[in-house]
Amino acid sequence: MTENAYKSGFVSIIGRPNVGKSTLLNRILGEKIVAVSDKPQTTRNVIRGILSDESSQIVFVDTPGIHTARTRINRAMVDAAMSAVTGIDIMLLVVDATQRIEEPFIRDICAKSGAPVFLVLNKIDQVEPKEKLFSVIEGYSRLHDFPEIIPISAQSGSNVERLVNLLRERLPEGVPFFPEDILTDLPEKFICAELIREKVFRLTTREIPYGTAVVVDAFQERENGVVAITATIMVERDTHKGIIIGKQGSMLKKIGQQARGDIERLLGTRVYLELFVQVQERWTERTAMLRELGYE
Repeated sequence: MTENAYKSGFVSIIGRPNVGKSTLLNRILGEKIVAVSDKPQTTRNVIRGILSDESSQIVFVDTPGIHTARTRINRAMVDAAMSAVTGIDIMLLVVDATQRIEEPFIRDICAKSGAPVFLVLNKIDQVEPKEKLFSVIEGYSRLHDFPEIIPISAQSGSNVERLVNLLRERLPEGVPFFPEDILTDLPEKFICAELIREKVFRLTTREIPYGTAVVVDAFQERENGVVAITATIMVERDTHKGIIIGKQGSMLKKIGQQARGDIERLLGTRVYLELFVQVQERWTERTAMLRELGYE
């Protein structure tokens, strides 16, 4: 390998729901491009985040959490996640350090990977007592010959820089896959839809967030620099529509206010955001609708 050669490669982020995969990607990039919440299965699509500097480019592939899928949309999410197991340079297998070790799951994912697997122990700030972390690391090390086991906290950023440095060391020599000034290859409309959907996940409960999707209908930059966005929140039932709108529009207003703040930070300009709610019965089970939304 040539000394000081440029390095580049693809790194997938794999794991169970709610282990902090998307929080980790946002932390690495220093920008929120992926929806996060304390509810499992927030991420539905494969999302690429791009970290570039003068000597390397890492293309991170964030994936939906791997879980037992019972509905069509959940099966599509798991299929999307498993598609990122191969054709990569390094896999980051992210686990929650506070939860029990799922031996069959870990062995299965490692066996399917065609690349080195780094084990990322997330949420170490929640491990008590702290000495317990040593036995957790020892337990995982028995399951697979991991080149690296890295304890981190994606929430606080603890040890994340070390993780990125270890990835850079392992990447092959190459050339940039994307322009060095972009954080993702996804269109701004997609990220805006994700940020709106995140607020639905954060502000509503039970099955409601899982039966919603967001479509950006219009995205226009006006002459005064303001970006005008019109988006539709789709739900499966009339009762869900009422809850999303709220009393005298209070919930929809709150969703819009919080989403607009994130979108303005992302775009670096003022945003006019208009939200509508539409009922599409059983959209999560309709193949045509899932394809239209990019889930299949």
